[in-house]
Amino acid sequence: MNQKNLLDVDWSRIPAPTDDGAADHLVGTIIPAIGLRATDDTLVTLSDLPGRTVVFAYPRTGEPGKVSLVEDWDMIPGARGCTPQTCSFRDLFGELKSAGAAHVLGLSTQSNAYQTEMASRLHLPFPVLSDEKLELTNALRLPTMEIAGLTMIKRLAMIVDDACITHVFYPVFPPDRNAGDVLAWLKDNRVAA
Repeated sequence: MNQKNLLDVDWSRIPAPTDDGAADHLVGTIIPAIGLRATDDTLVTLSDLPGRTVVFAYPRTGEPGKVSLVEDWDMIPGARGCTPQTCSFRDLFGELKSAGAAHVLGLSTQSNAYQTEMASRLHLPFPVLSDEKLELTNALRLPTMEIAGLTMIKRLAMIVDDACITHVFYPVFPPDRNAGDVLAWLKDNRVAA
């Protein structure tokens, strides 16, 4: 299937993911000291970031005009919507920061080169981390899906306070509302400065 417009999605025609419990263990988990390459060409270790960090994870962003990874991508619950999710965090970036997010980061198992092109094309004001080797994914036992021989993180968002996961949004649907849900949570759960 050709992906003409990655942002124009009729969510009523896309199957929603169900809560399979695969993220239930994450709240209270301490992030391990694993460095991941970011689209700004830095090495980011989430456990070293002070304050409140928002990390949103997704399976795989697409490229306009390119063929989908698999023909039925849109019909895989939770697969479609990575670009709309990412753009929603881009569009609310300033508000997320004002609501207490010291850091906002994307995360996927795509290569850093792939993500760097996407970050540039979408004009992202935050870095996206590549867990291509599945180091953080496996260490945290993040929920994953296997498609076309690739392991991908199921869509979720985590609030990390000084290396400890304090809240998880999972499953996430529709993806383009994820940043708004995170923003509302941040406003209701401000931390003292």
